Amino acid sequence: MPDTAPMTLRDAVAAAAAALPGGEARFEAEWLLLHVLQRPRSWLFAHATDPLPAEVVAPFQALLARRAAGEPVAYLTGRRGFWTLDLDVDASTLIPRPETELLVELALARLPLDRDLQLADLGTGSGAIALALASERPRAQVLATDASADALAVATRNAARHELGNVHFAQGRHDWYAPLQGRHLDLIATNPPYIASGDPHLSQGDLRFEPATALASGADGLDDIRRIAAGAPAHLVPGGWLLIEHGWDQGAPIRTLLQAAGLEQVETVQDLEQRDRVTLGRQRA
Repeated sequence: MPDTAPMTLRDAVAAAAAALPGGEARFEAEWLLLHVLQRPRSWLFAHATDPLPAEVVAPFQALLARRAAGEPVAYLTGRRGFWTLDLDVDASTLIPRPETELLVELALARLPLDRDLQLADLGTGSGAIALALASERPRAQVLATDASADALAVATRNAARHELGNVHFAQGRHDWYAPLQGRHLDLIATNPPYIASGDPHLSQGDLRFEPATALASGADGLDDIRRIAAGAPAHLVPGGWLLIEHGWDQGAPIRTLLQAAGLEQVETVQDLEQRDRVTLGRQRA
């Protein structure tokens, strides 16, 4: 008689990985299977030869089909890790990316542990930057803003789950500084829209599924950054910092914008792949 032994979890992952495109196919297959099983990744190593439960076959195949069509894994599972945090995400928020952790590192280097601080994260999305800063600087009060009420609901949920009571939320982005009225801050951090509106990448890969208003900003991608740079000095204390994440080819024009706004110590910091990633400047002391 032919062998009719059920497929193991290891075999299911291998078959799924073969059906998915890209260099992350195996990791994505594991992640989707574990999401359906509601198990941590460490569990899979100890149970790789267990049979694939019949009741998870259909939902696993449905997720694989959606991923094969290009839908991001983070949206399929509703979760994404960032910094030390596990965050809820959905289609109203950008997917937090590892390169944004550079912005967090640079901000923390300018935020002392031993005093109260006032911070803002403009365009917070899932809350990734605000929550990372709040978790590392418990004496800080962090205001996280976004134009999207749906995104703010996700960010608020993430703050509650991680018990970060020092983060507060306000709606507003088209006038970036309206929620900061009357506030003077030690640091403003932002990962704003910075892709040119005609960039073909907007219709490719994961970007197809992410909110366009959080990605594109005018013909050169700098419309929102111009407003952020010009308005920052009115909302920074003497010696306060503005940090902006941006595209690989935007460092030079953004340095010009920050200098034109009167900020000092302006510089661009590159990421691990030696690409311009964050430009920052300091209010005169």
